[in-house]
Amino acid sequence: MKVSKLAESLIGSEIVKLGNTITERIKKGEKIYNYTIGDFDSSVFPIPALLEQYIVEAYQKKYTNYPPADGIALLRKSVAAFLAQREGLVYADNEIQIASGGRPLIYALFETLIDPDDKVIYGVPSWNNNHYVHLTQGQHCTVVCTPENNFMPTAEDIAPHIKGATLLCLCTPQNPTGTTLSKEALQKICDMVLEENDSRPADAKKLYVMFDQMYWTLTYGNIQHYNPISIRPSMREYTIFIDGISKAFAATGVRVGWACGPAPIIAKMKAILSHLGAWAPMAEQQAVAKYLGETTAIDEYLQNFKKALAFRLNTIYKGIKLLQQKGYAVDAIAPQAAIYLTVQINLIGKKTIEGDLLATQDAVTDYILSEAKIAIVPFYAFGGNRDSSWYRLSVGTCKEEDIEPMLLGLEHALAKLH
Repeated sequence: MKVSKLAESLIGSEIVKLGNTITERIKKGEKIYNYTIGDFDSSVFPIPALLEQYIVEAYQKKYTNYPPADGIALLRKSVAAFLAQREGLVYADNEIQIASGGRPLIYALFETLIDPDDKVIYGVPSWNNNHYVHLTQGQHCTVVCTPENNFMPTAEDIAPHIKGATLLCLCTPQNPTGTTLSKEALQKICDMVLEENDSRPADAKKLYVMFDQMYWTLTYGNIQHYNPISIRPSMREYTIFIDGISKAFAATGVRVGWACGPAPIIAKMKAILSHLGAWAPMAEQQAVAKYLGETTAIDEYLQNFKKALAFRLNTIYKGIKLLQQKGYAVDAIAPQAAIYLTVQINLIGKKTIEGDLLATQDAVTDYILSEAKIAIVPFYAFGGNRDSSWYRLSVGTCKEEDIEPMLLGLEHALAKLH
């Protein structure tokens, strides 16, 4: 059957594919510690009770019609107030676009900015940038990030690609690594973007920054979240934020996200989204507009939510480092933010007790799944090298009581290799 060249060449989400496979095996009764999907088990991490109440009330009030293409005014005002209070970001109503989560906003931004063969800079591993570049026929300018920099791109990494580029994709806290850009690193990147834009003719397309901060409320310990505008106010002209409630309130299925940026860019995104119909549902918009003003309730929810996530991330991290101390070929990067732990399982060349050689990273992944019953996502699913020994472990579905047996199972599986 003939379809478009785009459809023929498009690769589906490796993460969703893997997650669906694991889910099917669990449904058949297999015990698997499923740490693949960047989602939440709502029985472990429910959305805020007050937000749930407001959603129910909104449906009871018959808020079931089409919302405006850019989102209801009440929600845009609430988002503006929320960002002003918590990040010091000041945006007018016409500089905010509401949609059904981050994905349609990112796609609309790409369609707004990217012409065929326009250069798009993004680090690998990173979430879905490679797919959005493909969808818009942009030119991939990949920056291979390293564990020495916590898998975050640096100004030095970006510099070789910056001349003539149209879009720089940054995500901090980052999916898949759970790490962040430091203030100094972000300052250097912003200064480079500003210098590049100053060098371009007045009528030339500028270099914009897509700043995905979907996880910005979820930082731990002394880690702080920084954004381009707060540290370099002149970046306001070139920065488009991608944000929403999906991760901040464990509300991935509620589907309310927002973008903030220069009014002309936001207006074009609105036009594109009006044809896609990718708006957040009316009732959820009404509820979120009301909930974002509940400062005390939000603070209490985030305090408990972050404490529970940090416990899981740090406990698993310590367990992995203990295995490393015992001589096993594993490692992890100390958790900083989000719901992810970056884990290394470096077993290529090892043999099982049956004598089978783990010759590829795929074989390693399969071995950990079959022997330890642990499902995690290899970094190649995020644009990394196919042979990378690094993985994303998501704790959104992790139960505290599962951590100890999961780590014991991993140790037993490692001990069987020689």
